[in-house]
Amino acid sequence: MNASHTPDIGLTQSTVISVDAMGGDLGPAAVVAGAARSARKNPDIAFILHGPETELAPLVAKYPELQGKCTVHNAVGVVQMSDKPSQVMRSGKDTSMWSAIDAVRDKSAAVCVSCGNTGALMALSMVRLRKLPGVNRPAIAVMWPSRNPQGYNVMLDVGADIRADGEDLANYALMGVAYAREGLGLVRPRVGLLNVGTEENKGRAELKDAQERMEKMQRDAGFDYVGFVEGGDIGGTRCDVIVTDGFTGNIALKTGEGTAKLIGDFTRDAFTHSLWSKLGALCARGSLMRLRKRMDPRRSNGGVFIGLNGTVVKSHGSADELAVSSAIKLAFRLAQSGFTDHLAARVASAAALAQDDPQPQQNQE
Repeated sequence: MNASHTPDIGLTQSTVISVDAMGGDLGPAAVVAGAARSARKNPDIAFILHGPETELAPLVAKYPELQGKCTVHNAVGVVQMSDKPSQVMRSGKDTSMWSAIDAVRDKSAAVCVSCGNTGALMALSMVRLRKLPGVNRPAIAVMWPSRNPQGYNVMLDVGADIRADGEDLANYALMGVAYAREGLGLVRPRVGLLNVGTEENKGRAELKDAQERMEKMQRDAGFDYVGFVEGGDIGGTRCDVIVTDGFTGNIALKTGEGTAKLIGDFTRDAFTHSLWSKLGALCARGSLMRLRKRMDPRRSNGGVFIGLNGTVVKSHGSADELAVSSAIKLAFRLAQSGFTDHLAARVASAAALAQDDPQPQQNQE
């Protein structure tokens, strides 16, 4: 196995994904299995796996589909879920997470994927990759299942930073629009601002400031601002991009995941309650399987760190083989679309527009 960031010659013709193999709750076996699953489905993908070579090399050797498409960069340290970001910043240079991010920084790989500690991953990404000019706070964006024709909506921020002023929220809108264009193929996404109601007089001052900014920038930035939206609109058809601060977004995300699991458990209990319900489940097996697949959060796994000079995909910590593969698929699609470059151009254009226009005044109650 190669112990440097530079991929083997056979990898240079593929899109290389840098993977922190040690970050997940299920250990490196699940991460390597997810990479192998992706390799079976996509011949144009290759990997740099970061972690202890003595652990990763035997795992990689189990999968013929990874041979010639995967190198291992030896990184003996592991960032634990309990580690504080400040601690990782001081003493984490030998970790798989640090190494995986640096592979994107030095252009050995196109995108970084990690199942590890979110706070540490964001802190390291901001320091090693740096923020895009014009971005004060990066965000984490996720695909949320919806009733829209594309099947998903984009929501951000879902936990990068619990704070966000009006300018930050307006920048989130621009970043969400770029993500919706590249990830969902939407030419002119519709953007909503999450609030406690749709009435104009509701919400905090920063939301009203953000609303004024979005109304002014929507034409030149290529999106349609639909106004304030509520929690029920996150998976609805009113908009394609939902903008909020990281505190609210993270609570909404965790609530949605918990509700989906609860409904799944209730459905399973209902169809196994009696002999008749089991017969009914057998008759409805095809429909139930489609519902299960549609609601499976593993198939839409992966939050994207946007607003940085490089793309990082954060997989769920408890990701199994399927979930890891889904995160890698998302990383590949973003790499193929040139997402980081497109986002940088959009943010720079918005910054130029902001210099030409006077700053909007906050509404007074």
